Amino acid sequence: MKIGLALSGGGVRAAAHIGVLKAFEENGIKVDMIGGTSAGSIVAALYAMGYTPKEMLYLFKKFAKEMIRVTPKYQKPDGKKVLSIHVGGILSGENISKIVDKIALEKNVYNMEDIKMPLVIVATDIDEGEKYVFTNFKKEEKYYIKGSKIGIATRASSSYPGVYAPCIYKGHKFVDGGVLDNIPTEEVRKLGADKVISVKFKLNKKGKVEGLANVSLKSVDMIFDKRAKDEVQKADIVIDIDTNNVSIFNIKKIEECYNYGYEQTILQINQIREQINKNT
Repeated sequence: MKIGLALSGGGVRAAAHIGVLKAFEENGIKVDMIGGTSAGSIVAALYAMGYTPKEMLYLFKKFAKEMIRVTPKYQKPDGKKVLSIHVGGILSGENISKIVDKIALEKNVYNMEDIKMPLVIVATDIDEGEKYVFTNFKKEEKYYIKGSKIGIATRASSSYPGVYAPCIYKGHKFVDGGVLDNIPTEEVRKLGADKVISVKFKLNKKGKVEGLANVSLKSVDMIFDKRAKDEVQKADIVIDIDTNNVSIFNIKKIEECYNYGYEQTILQINQIREQINKNT
């Protein structure tokens, strides 16, 4: 029985995914393959590289501020630097790839093929309007991208529209994977999973939304939530985490989100085990 785990996007809320993994670890639920979208791709990548939930939580806390630090200059593939806002975002997103690649080197990971656990990371080509999947998986698919650095893959998947400039890579202009596939349930199943567990977040339902930034963020969040609902129907087990209206960029809430993921998964752990063992 091979278990696959698909992790949704959600900004800071992705720390809840780490709590889910901690609950699995304590209860002997082994994940054999993993995939993620947006911030979920960072958790998926760290886990696939061999980081423990405790180490991942530490890394999230350590680097979160740097990942959302304003970086107004964007370096194009030809080396030319322009303002990030001219490319399509307030932040360049380069800090994401730099940090993830730095963390990867600690595990002797230089590109995705160095990772042993089957891994998929979803991004969206904004020019083509198509989904692409960064992976170390051997199966050939026309939209699979192999051989990239793990930092490029996670940056491409995490380029939240309007906040991070698109990630330009090999002729593609990538934005957040959540635009087309916010939980890669189907892609994880293609890795060879017998059962797929998908983790998503309940939509923030704070009443009044004011200000340009908040309206934009809530609008995109609603689109991503709709994509997530479509994808979880393909899962064998769904863990729906309520993060109590935590904003996607509120880095002060990292540990709180981690606790939400851990505690709510523990409450469901017996049902999760039953579903895993059902019809086996």
